[in-house]
Amino acid sequence: METPVKTTAKTQNKKERLIVTPSRAPLRPGQKEIEKSSIIRSKAPLRLGLAGGGTDVSPFSDIHGGSVLNATIDMHAYCTIEVSDNNKVVFYAADRDEYEEHEATEQIALGDGLLLHRAVYNRIIRQFNGGRPLSFRMTTYSDAVAGSGLGSSSTIVVAMIKAFVEWLNLPLGEYDIAQLAYQIERKDAGLSGGKQDQYAATFGGFNFIEFLADDRVIVNPLRIKQWVINELENSFVLFYTGSSRESANIINEQIKNTTEKNKRSIDAMLELKADSIVMKESILKGDFLTFSRYLAKSWEAKKKMATSISNPTIDAIYDMALEAGAYGGKVSGAGGGGFMMLMVDPTRRVQLINELNKQDGRVMNFHFTKYGTQAWKL
Repeated sequence: METPVKTTAKTQNKKERLIVTPSRAPLRPGQKEIEKSSIIRSKAPLRLGLAGGGTDVSPFSDIHGGSVLNATIDMHAYCTIEVSDNNKVVFYAADRDEYEEHEATEQIALGDGLLLHRAVYNRIIRQFNGGRPLSFRMTTYSDAVAGSGLGSSSTIVVAMIKAFVEWLNLPLGEYDIAQLAYQIERKDAGLSGGKQDQYAATFGGFNFIEFLADDRVIVNPLRIKQWVINELENSFVLFYTGSSRESANIINEQIKNTTEKNKRSIDAMLELKADSIVMKESILKGDFLTFSRYLAKSWEAKKKMATSISNPTIDAIYDMALEAGAYGGKVSGAGGGGFMMLMVDPTRRVQLINELNKQDGRVMNFHFTKYGTQAWKL
């Protein structure tokens, strides 16, 4: 693995604005060169899947319709683009210490390595830059590791797209960015998964999201009262189990169960969908008793969707949390590891945290956020 190129003080202090010119293809008729800032940054928030997770995955959402309740938190994925004129494209995933350097061509071959970075570049060049290559260095990182259950991979994609939107002045709204992120990750890169993460990261805040046939999505932003948000933050404990997991294996099993009309799995997903509606109503009303009851109920249903959603380690932590006073909880995301969120009376929160600290893993402090992906130029 090559060592990432260090940015020199001279480069850091460089203030002039650069004009990026095409390496090969000429401008299309009427197309003008756009003056571009030398540094563009973006970020997108990670999310907690509160209810309905899994019903956003095709083919279930195409056949039965899905619905998910989620909320973004103050953990983010980040992207920085530093414009260059050396006809190189450099990708550096700082949190994974993975570095790639490519010639600035119309398309970069997909394969092993930073697949999502390449797929985003290819789509942007093909769909929004007339096939003309761009030259830059891109650095990304996330506050959560891949496989954490907080939607980190999809959120990185949203952050990368948002940086290009800011850089190239692309006329893309929130739905456009989220749908593009979904297409790049699921179709261009061929990675298994659902649709909720891209929309949560783009829109931000508390959302009730409906998933319909033909990749149609409706985002319903929820106006949650501040006292309700305060109570939720005091009642939730977010615990990282210490292990990430490959969500694709779980999701592929879920897809297989739907395709083969596995009644147990489909009934569980229908139950999750119905529960998400009840939990949306209860959170809007500040009915925490109902919300906590259905949080526990939905976790039992979710475990029926695929065999690897839970395991003995997760079950043991969950049982210990209940003994320590938790009302209920669930694993965020596809399951199998990553983050668990547990709901407890705030007066017993410290007791629960002390018990969790005896386990492998760690408790993470967090707050809910109201904003989706953002970008700015330097």
